[in-house]
Amino acid sequence: MSPAQTTDTPRVVVVTGASSGIGRAAAVQAAGRGDHLVLVARGAAALAQAAAECTAAGATSVTVLPTDVGDDEEVQACVEQVLDEHGRIDVVVHSAGVVSYGRVEEVPAEVAEQVVRTDLLGSLNVARHVVPVLRRQHEGTLVLLGSVIGHLGVPTMTPYVLSKWGVRALAHQLRLENRDRPGVHVRYVAPGGVDTPIYTQAANYAGFVGRPPPPVSSAERAAAQIWRRVDHGWLPDQLSALNYPMAWGRAYLPWLYDRLVGPLFPVGATDLTRPVAPTDGNVLAPRTQGESTDGDAGSSLAGIARNLAATLRPGRSPGSPPG
Repeated sequence: MSPAQTTDTPRVVVVTGASSGIGRAAAVQAAGRGDHLVLVARGAAALAQAAAECTAAGATSVTVLPTDVGDDEEVQACVEQVLDEHGRIDVVVHSAGVVSYGRVEEVPAEVAEQVVRTDLLGSLNVARHVVPVLRRQHEGTLVLLGSVIGHLGVPTMTPYVLSKWGVRALAHQLRLENRDRPGVHVRYVAPGGVDTPIYTQAANYAGFVGRPPPPVSSAERAAAQIWRRVDHGWLPDQLSALNYPMAWGRAYLPWLYDRLVGPLFPVGATDLTRPVAPTDGNVLAPRTQGESTDGDAGSSLAGIARNLAATLRPGRSPGSPPG
């Protein structure tokens, strides 16, 4: 059933990372179905904006719970508050995540550790407290948002790559451990490039703003794909058809993949026309400014063309800002 449809029995839906990007889009779509929404993220101001959108979209109720998913005690308190208010949890879409760009030695330790803490340990914390609830109910769904990067390796994103590989492993482990509860579902989804603010909000020590690699999807489309997988577990984990050849290339032709990904990544997944000074972005603390459903990447083909022009400009040395 599509989230845009209404039912006589609203679900209790918890969305982490609900202040921005795919999480925000997923929350608004569930609101259009008439569900009870619990919105979770670190920043209260951006959550309030998302809550207003969910109310306008038709949510039966909206609760805002500012929570750092990397803090296990905060996650426990969040889950307990949801149960106190609603008595159950039907669906959790865990999409909270942050990104850093830069070589391993360039990213400050506190930033790299926080990316892993939010993206990987945050997923573990959510599972630790949500899964027992679903098991007691004998039903419910936990969706873990991975990434095609959790099947690949890319330069300058090491903490994120480590985290997303770990999220994929966590989903597999949870499925193994909960086979005795056929009504308890653990869904893993791997988007490809999605135009959200995560790229411009990222910590960045690589010199240029990141951008989603082609083909680029909207947050709304990715969210709709997630909701279809909540209802239809047989649908594939990958949300983009191009994810498959990339993952197969890394798995079966690693020598070719490793040779190509270095030169192709800056052209396809960064914006060489937008230099950026070193910044910790929203990794260490939330930034309300810039939080929204959609990003500002624009056309991926036009972006690649600009990158190629900047790269091929006479007199420009590799890695230097275009002048």
